Amino acid sequence: MGASGAKAFFESLDRAAIVEAIQKAEAKSYGEIRVHLHHGRVRDARAAAERAYLRLGMDRTERGSGCLVFLAPASRAFAVVGGAGIHEKVGEAFWLEARDAAQERFSEGKFTEGIVAAVGKLGDALAGFFPKDGGEDRNELPDDVSED
Repeated sequence: MGASGAKAFFESLDRAAIVEAIQKAEAKSYGEIRVHLHHGRVRDARAAAERAYLRLGMDRTERGSGCLVFLAPASRAFAVVGGAGIHEKVGEAFWLEARDAAQERFSEGKFTEGIVAAVGKLGDALAGFFPKDGGEDRNELPDDVSED
């Protein structure tokens, strides 16, 4: 995807729908979900996602329950990563399943829907392992779509 294709990708996203999906997913758990869009090229989407995870402060969530959907459209690359707390519960295969949930829709050109599908899968896992138990919950990270 060239520069104009990446620009079209960014412009085509329904950010309000993505934020709504994040808020809905987070309402069920003590988890934190972010979606991050990278404007440049990356060689390794997973490594770039892990760097973004740290840069966004996602490693500082109280329960290690942060999850990141990272997209680099100029490289046609994306990855889904998470904190130690959730990773030890779901294992490596889960991150690939969340990525694949998005990929199915991406292949049809449905980018917002793909992101929403990945966010939903993350939300379900977080609700299963970090369900709200009536205790105090605070939104530790912004729900907006971040970019760099």
